[in-house]
Amino acid sequence: MDWISFYDFKHSVIYVNARHRDVHYETIAKDIRALVPSPDAIVMDYGCGEATSAALVAEACKHLTLVEAAPNVRAALRERYAANPKMSVMSPDEAAATPDHSVDMIVLHSVAQYLTAAELDAMMATFHRLLKPTGTFVLGDIVPPQMASVWAALSLLKFGAANGFFWAAVGGLIRILVSDYFTLKKTHGLSHYTEAEALAKLKAAGFEPKRAAHNTGHNQHRMTFISKPA
Repeated sequence: MDWISFYDFKHSVIYVNARHRDVHYETIAKDIRALVPSPDAIVMDYGCGEATSAALVAEACKHLTLVEAAPNVRAALRERYAANPKMSVMSPDEAAATPDHSVDMIVLHSVAQYLTAAELDAMMATFHRLLKPTGTFVLGDIVPPQMASVWAALSLLKFGAANGFFWAAVGGLIRILVSDYFTLKKTHGLSHYTEAEALAKLKAAGFEPKRAAHNTGHNQHRMTFISKPA
């Protein structure tokens, strides 16, 4: 099993209940929506997951493309948003075939930690090619190396307390300890970056980056970077 297979078949392990999943995606969608540069923008959310609130982003732009590598998740997205003319769903290969310099904003949220450094470099090269010269790349939920698991757990408990699923979050943290998630962490690892490392990586990929004041999503111990093609 790799990370794509895990999220394709066992993504429910990550969410302690349906309430957690829906509030999680609603929070992300609202944060992405706030970054949409204009109502005429073409937006791509790459590695979007279940994206149950993506219609909120679509309302704020001209067109939203959801890109998802996990086949079952992608099929569910196509079914969920089939009736929305402002939305489309693609595989990574389909997204890479998008015309050059045709996208106004690309979001990569909570994906970089599952990629090797080389994989992230290759993905950012694709994004640089797809973005318009005036486009925006949003690299979100970058995990710093210090106490990442501790802050993730504490942030989940705080998020649960604020949204009515605190005790479910406690149970979910116990459940994930015996899930395949930690086995995959040991075998495949997670990528961590300091702020300086993330900025340097974005600059090397041809972007002019800056760290956003607010991380996309609920965990404010992680980082989001807003970049323009250099």
